[in-house]
Amino acid sequence: MPSFFSNKKLIVLLTSLIVLIALISYSLKEGTRSTWTEQFVQDVVGGFQYVVNVPARYVAGFFQNVDDINNAYKENKRLKENLADYASVEQENRDLSMQNNELKAQLNLLKDPALSDFKKYSATMIGRSSDQWNQLITLDKGKVNGIKNGMPVITSGRRLIGSISKTGNFTSKVSLISDQQNVNQISAVIENKNSQPVFGMIEGYDQNKGVLLFQKIPIKANVKKGQIVTTSGLSGKYTKGLVIGTITHVTTDQYGLTKAAEVKPAANLNDLSYVMIIERKAQTSSSGGKGN
Repeated sequence: MPSFFSNKKLIVLLTSLIVLIALISYSLKEGTRSTWTEQFVQDVVGGFQYVVNVPARYVAGFFQNVDDINNAYKENKRLKENLADYASVEQENRDLSMQNNELKAQLNLLKDPALSDFKKYSATMIGRSSDQWNQLITLDKGKVNGIKNGMPVITSGRRLIGSISKTGNFTSKVSLISDQQNVNQISAVIENKNSQPVFGMIEGYDQNKGVLLFQKIPIKANVKKGQIVTTSGLSGKYTKGLVIGTITHVTTDQYGLTKAAEVKPAANLNDLSYVMIIERKAQTSSSGGKGN
C-alpha cells in the first residue's frame, strides 16, 4: 500500500509538472497577443487619452500662436521705428550734404579770380516776403558789416539774384531780379564767340512762366535758345559778367523793329540759403616825386 501511494504521488507530481510546463509554453507563445478584456481596456484608455490630449494640444498651440503673433508685432514695431530713424538720419545727411556743397560754393566765390577786384560779404538768408509780387529776402548782414544800398547779390557760379534795396544796422533787404517792384533795369549782353555781342535790357519778370523778359534786342542780332545772358556792366550798377540766365524763347515785337527773349534765371530764386554780397573796391592812385 505505501508503495502504491508513493507511486501515485509521483505520477501526480509529474502530471502537474507537465501541465505547468505546458501552461508556461502557452503563455510565452501568446505573450504578444491581447485578450479581448485587455483590448477593451486599452481602447477605453486610448479614447480617453485622445479626448483629453487633443484639446490640450490645441489650447497649447493656440497660446503659442498668440505668443508668436505678439512677438511678430513687437518685432515689426521695432523695425518700423528703426526704419523711421534711418529715414530721419538719411534726410539729415542729405541736408548736411547740401549745406556742405553750398558752403563750398561760397568758398569758391571768395577765391574766384573774376571777383578779385571786389569786396565780398558772405551772408545767410533769414527771411522772405510772403508777397509773390514783391520778391524780397532778408539777410543777416547790415550797416555794421559794411553793407550799402545798391550792392549786387550773387550765389554760386556768379549767378545774379538781385541787389541790396534797404539796409538796417544788422540786416538788409535784397530786391530779387524777379521783383515786379524793382524799377532798376539790368543792362544785359549775350557774348558770342564768332560774332559781335548782343546787348539788351532785362525789363520785367513773367510770374506765370518764371522767366525774365529780355527786351530791346536788335532785330538782326543772332539770338537763339540756350544762349547765356550776363550783365554787360554798362549800367554801372552791376559789374560785367554776372550770370543772369539762359534764353528759352525768342520772339519779334509787333512792329518788327526789335527782338525779345525769355530768360530762365540761372539761380533758383525759390531756394536760397547762402549768398554773397559784392562791392567793387575803390580805385586808389598814388603820386610819386618830392617837392622842392
